[in-house]
Amino acid sequence: MVGALTTVPWGPLGCDAMERFGFVGLPNAGKSSLYNALSGGSALAAPYAFATTEANVGMAKVPDPRLDALAALSNSRSVVPAAVQFVDIGGLVEGASKGEGLGNRFLADIREVDAIVYVLRAFEDPDVPGPTDAADTLRVLETELSLADLESVERHADKRRKAAKNDPAVAAELAALDAAQVVLAEGTPVYRGALAESVREVLGPFFLLTNKPVLAVVNIGEDQLADPEGVVGPVQAELGEFGEAIGMCVQLEAEAAQLPADDRAEMLEALGLGEGALPRFVRTAYHLLGLRTFFTTGEKETRAWTFRAGSRAPRCAGVIHSDFERGFIRAEVISSADLLGLGSWSKSREAGRLRVEGKDYEVADGDVLEIRFNV
Repeated sequence: MVGALTTVPWGPLGCDAMERFGFVGLPNAGKSSLYNALSGGSALAAPYAFATTEANVGMAKVPDPRLDALAALSNSRSVVPAAVQFVDIGGLVEGASKGEGLGNRFLADIREVDAIVYVLRAFEDPDVPGPTDAADTLRVLETELSLADLESVERHADKRRKAAKNDPAVAAELAALDAAQVVLAEGTPVYRGALAESVREVLGPFFLLTNKPVLAVVNIGEDQLADPEGVVGPVQAELGEFGEAIGMCVQLEAEAAQLPADDRAEMLEALGLGEGALPRFVRTAYHLLGLRTFFTTGEKETRAWTFRAGSRAPRCAGVIHSDFERGFIRAEVISSADLLGLGSWSKSREAGRLRVEGKDYEVADGDVLEIRFNV
């Protein structure tokens, strides 16, 4: 069968599993409220430790004005945004690496996510126990995860020492584990340890807690909204170039998420928050993993598809369906900016802006694709 694809009636059967972000923080930091803010849900958010004992899993749409504009251009009946998954994990406490609090169950939940979102409390509330120094809390969290990783690395390395003498692949794993052990023994997370990217890739299958991208959400109070950078700055300084920190009044965002869209916009505008911190959070988290978006558009559907930066056209076709990668012939490509600016596919073709690309084409963020395939 030879065909062209602009829209499809099924989901992304050929794509990788949806990326998962795990919320990590001390009890009462605001993890469950952040979950509710993103999902519009009602996870229990209570002012005592371990209100969350089982991980809550939800999904957040990635805001993208290009998607809505393309849907309007095509007069699409359906609009499907890109999305990421997020996991509200029970509160971590000092000593978690040794089994304190939720201990091993907590750590196991973190190992399964693709990136970590540290939720750091900065707001003051006498009715809610817990520390409010966000930068100090970050150090506590990183120490616990580093200690857990150190134990894991030592265990994996011991299992491989004998086999490494006769197997180059095992020897490479052992060298990477030994390098990580040196870093972790100093109390430094792997992601800050100045390890070569090739070493971190070898460490990937060991699911280390600190070998993941990091984003910090500093949970500020309403009284801190006037100067969020004064609170967020020390956390960003602590993270340096190895992660990003954003400030957010999580409680306000969670309350706004429960409102109808018009009322939510009015509330955020009245508070001087514009679109709110949540869209920025989701976009930042999305790009944290090197995720990008291409589009398909037509009368039936306009959809945003997620791919990894640097992917070539056949791989992106496979995000839609594995058959399209296997039978890929070529793709007609135009940037969403050009298509929206010119106003239609026919005008884009007349202007010479619609290109035909082959298997070596590296898809760019914002491309609109029509894929030709043969299966």
